[in-house]
Amino acid sequence: MDLHFSGALRRCRSMATHVETQTTCGAPVRETTRPLALAFWLYVIAAMVIVIVMVGGITRLTESGLSITQWNPITGVLPPLSEVAWQAEFDLYRQTPEYLYEAGPAGMTLADFKFIFFWEWFHRLLGRLIGLAFALPLAWFWIKGAIPKGYKLRLLALLALGGLQGTFGWLMVRSGLGGEMTDVSHFWLSVHLLTAFFTLGGLVWTARDLQQLAKDPAARPAGLIGPSLIVAIVVFVQLLLGAWVAGLNAGHAAYDWPLMNGRFFPQPDLARGWLWALTHDPFLLHFLHRWWAWVAVAALVWLARRVRTRERGASIAIHSAFGTMVVLGIATVLSEVSLWVAVAHQLTGALLVAGLAWGMHADGRRSRGGA
Repeated sequence: MDLHFSGALRRCRSMATHVETQTTCGAPVRETTRPLALAFWLYVIAAMVIVIVMVGGITRLTESGLSITQWNPITGVLPPLSEVAWQAEFDLYRQTPEYLYEAGPAGMTLADFKFIFFWEWFHRLLGRLIGLAFALPLAWFWIKGAIPKGYKLRLLALLALGGLQGTFGWLMVRSGLGGEMTDVSHFWLSVHLLTAFFTLGGLVWTARDLQQLAKDPAARPAGLIGPSLIVAIVVFVQLLLGAWVAGLNAGHAAYDWPLMNGRFFPQPDLARGWLWALTHDPFLLHFLHRWWAWVAVAALVWLARRVRTRERGASIAIHSAFGTMVVLGIATVLSEVSLWVAVAHQLTGALLVAGLAWGMHADGRRSRGGA
């Protein structure tokens, strides 16, 4: 009798599935994991990343990135609180090549400096807030046992990416503080921006996995498949070109469209070879960014069509984002790189990355036959 009861109890326990609350064999079973709550939390973090990408665009376009010459993770939370402190910060900035060769000769005042300082300080503050908004809830979910099996390492990896993003940001700033550099390195700028985009994609992808897990406890994470990977590579090239265009101020290479200064193909500077021209020449990079965009559009249309029956929302998001981005890209050129038009262009780029991650995730589920 005892053996029969023990066997029945074991069978009863083995039937318990991972749902929030269920009654099996007359006994309540409560699951502590909270995949839906985790998904909503990651969407909030993703939204914050989109905002910081936009603010980063403002920081770049207003030449604000080199206004803070030191990295003080704790004391840097507060801006200068007295005129003496402001003057001390201004004095540090006046030692940079950017001030010596550009801002100083242009007649920068302390009031002008306060303006650019604000945007760099705000950009760094948002980075700190994102770190706290990720790390503190992660610790709480971890302690409460709310993280489903298989997701802890992924969440830690996303946290590490955030820390790496901050490190890359400082290396980017440091690249413009010495020698005769009047801007940050466009290579470090691209690393900094693309890491943010990669993190954004990871947040959206993980949130989508968790949403599916909340609907179906047996759901497996979506897989990365060949067609989606091809699209991602094509878009990556376009985003890389865009980062280099921003870093080299190559948007100012031409203000007409579709021609560039009255010509379809600009005369590249080949004095130091094609490799240098492909990575440094503003006219050639502007040209490539313009026309590779249409390759990216074709790839995105293909992906959107692949997933429209399974995830119509993802298809709409992809179409809307790249359509708006193309229009804003042309408007940026014709407006002679108007600040808010250019910022809107970069903001739409972040939204495109989020939509792309959604579409790639849907394609990965499609390949596995998920619901």
